[in-house]
Amino acid sequence: MKLGYGTGYLDLKVEGDERFELVLPKELPGASDEMAEIERALDEPVGPTLQDFAGCKSATIMASDITRPAPTSKMLPPLLQRLEDLGISEILVVFGLGTHRKMTEEEENRILGDCTLLPHIQHDKNRCVHLGETSRGTPVEILENVASSDLKIGTGNIEYHYYAGYSGGAKSVLPGISSERSINKNHAMMVDPLAKSGSLESPVRLDMEEAAGIAGLDFILNVVLNSKKEIVRAVAGDYVKAHRVGAKVVDEMYRRTVKPAEIVITCAGGRPKDINLYQAQKAMDNAKEAALPGGSLILLAECAEGLGHPVFERWAKEASCAEDCVERFGREYEFGGHKAALIAKESLEKDLILVSSMKPDLAEMCFFRHAKSLKEALDMARKRQGKDARTIVLPHGAQTLATRCG
Repeated sequence: MKLGYGTGYLDLKVEGDERFELVLPKELPGASDEMAEIERALDEPVGPTLQDFAGCKSATIMASDITRPAPTSKMLPPLLQRLEDLGISEILVVFGLGTHRKMTEEEENRILGDCTLLPHIQHDKNRCVHLGETSRGTPVEILENVASSDLKIGTGNIEYHYYAGYSGGAKSVLPGISSERSINKNHAMMVDPLAKSGSLESPVRLDMEEAAGIAGLDFILNVVLNSKKEIVRAVAGDYVKAHRVGAKVVDEMYRRTVKPAEIVITCAGGRPKDINLYQAQKAMDNAKEAALPGGSLILLAECAEGLGHPVFERWAKEASCAEDCVERFGREYEFGGHKAALIAKESLEKDLILVSSMKPDLAEMCFFRHAKSLKEALDMARKRQGKDARTIVLPHGAQTLATRCG
C-alpha cells in the first residue's frame, strides 16, 4: 500500500504473517450535476426559505476565505439569482477571515469565480459592533457591515473540525466575521472533553450557534465535499437544522467504528495536509480513539515546512515536559499554543511516533519519538507493544474519524 507523504508516497510492505487492519472512508460520488444539487437544496430548505425574506432591501453573504475548500464560486450564482428575484438590490459578499491574514486580490478573484464584479470586502476584526453575550460569556461582536444588513446568509462546507465538532453552519459568523475578543473566548472552550471531532455537543459549536442566533444569521447554504472536492450534498435553510443534515452525510462517509488496537498508523495524506505539523496534527487527532491507552500512534507527515505556526513552536519550546504544556493550557489560552497542548496531552496517554523529514530534536520537542522511515517506526512500536500487536492503518487520516466501539 502506498501512503501519501509530501509530494510522494511511503510504501507499507507486508512481510511474513503480518496483518494490518485497514480503516477506510466510504465516500459518496459527487453529484452528477453540482449546480442542480445546489438549486435542489435552495428549493428544499430545512427551515426557512429565501422567499420568507421578501421585502428585505439588503443582504450580506458570508463566504469562506482561501484556507477553506468551500466552492463559493459555485454557490454564489444561484444565491444571487434568487436574491435578485426577491428584489434585493444591495448585496455584499464578506470574506470571513476570523483572525486569518488578509487575502490577495488574486485569491479573492479565485474564490468569486464569475462573480468578481459583485461588491465584496474582507472581514476586519477591528470594526465590529457589540450585540450581546452568550450564556457561556462570549461577547457577540460582529463586523458592522454584516450587523447592519437586513438578510444575513452564511455559506461554507461541512467537514470534521477538531474542536468545533464540524465546520460549516454558524462558523460563518463565529469565528468568520467576529472580533478577536469573541473568537478567543469561544476557542478557549476547546479544553472541554466534549470539544472534539464529530461532536455535536462540543461547547465550542453550541456557543457558536448561540452567537449566530444573537447576531441574526438568517439562512445558510453549505455543501459536503468528498476527497476529490466534488459536491456530494448541498443543504440550505436553518443554520442548525440544515447543518445537522449535512453533518449526517459527513458521518456516513467518514465516521468509522473500530476496536482499538495496540498500534495505529495514520497518514495525513501528503501535501498540503502534511506540509507542517500544525496541519498534520488533524490526522493524529482523528485516529487517537483507534489506539488503546498506552498504545503506539504513528503519524506519517513529511512536514517539509517544519512546525508551521510560531505560537505552536514557542509553546513546545517553552515546555519543560508534556505535563507542563498541558498545565499551561489549563490556565492560559493562546491560539496556536492549543496544538502543542493537544499533542502533549495525547503523549501522556499514548506512545507518539512521527515519521517526517524534520530533525529528531524538533519532533521530540513536540512530544513525539522520531523515526526516519515507516519500517523504523513499526520496529519501535513493536518493541514496545510486542511483535504480535494488532495494527490498524488509516490511509486517509485527515478525513477518517475513528470512533471506538462500545
